[in-house]
Amino acid sequence: QVQLVESGGGLVQAGDSLRLSCTASERSFSSYAMGWFRQAPGKEREFVAGISWTGDHTYYANSVKGRFTISRDNAKNTVYLQMNSLKPEDTAVYYCNAVRGPDDSWGQGTQVTVSS
Repeated sequence: QVQLVESGGGLVQAGDSLRLSCTASERSFSSYAMGWFRQAPGKEREFVAGISWTGDHTYYANSVKGRFTISRDNAKNTVYLQMNSLKPEDTAVYYCNAVRGPDDSWGQGTQVTVSS
């Protein structure tokens, strides 16, 4: 299991930006595909964005495409989620996920609240 620690959440207004970070304890971080998920109150956890272990391929939910950007710095064992043009419906706890074969690890989550 990989230890993942998210940071960067907070309370912002609609239209603002935030950058989330997720740092992994695993030295072989570069061999993991990484993703961001979110869970709003009363809703199921949903996929937000994903990035391949090389960083060459990225994937986005339709709801965030064009506003959010996922990236990774393998030298720092860190994956980022740049969130622009935030909307109240982006309010949720955001979770970092690391996957490699059968290994599937989650962070503790960071709260993002967007006020209208």
